Amino acid sequence: ANFDEVFFDNYSYVGGNPEGDITLVEFVDYKCGYCRKASEVVREFLQTDRNIRFIVKEFPILGEASLISSKFAIAVKNVGGPEKYKIVHDLLLALTAEPSEAYLRRIATELQMDSEQLFTAMDSEAVLEEISRTSELAKKLQISGTPTFILNEQLLRGFVPLDVLLKVAEPGGNK
Repeated sequence: ANFDEVFFDNYSYVGGNPEGDITLVEFVDYKCGYCRKASEVVREFLQTDRNIRFIVKEFPILGEASLISSKFAIAVKNVGGPEKYKIVHDLLLALTAEPSEAYLRRIATELQMDSEQLFTAMDSEAVLEEISRTSELAKKLQISGTPTFILNEQLLRGFVPLDVLLKVAEPGGNK
């Protein structure tokens, strides 16, 4: 019932191999310790098979710092494109401190982006709409925590080790 919204929403980041025949979707919160840990597993998983499409669903559920981080990441994607988003996504997942304005401005400068434009975009209708739509989708799918993965149409809640992702990705692995 939610297939198109999960896999083809036209706003979520799509990386890995956008034309891949296997799709991994991750609902992520940048302040989630398990999301941080899972980012290494996801990186390894994407390297095992260059035919994996990777979709990130921004799902800031752990407070104001989560929301600020997601708004910034989406603003970067909307203004600077998917390559810059991926850089910011990885930086924010590695950040253990609060996402201060000074830190976000420094990232913008390093990406050669206008920080004022990004801070304005953070509160734009497009950014707020993406977060809202992802939240509604999570509610429909009964997702209340991060990380949550969808792989081969199978819902995997919490941290998932690489061997589990590999097994589920195999043909018939979601049985």
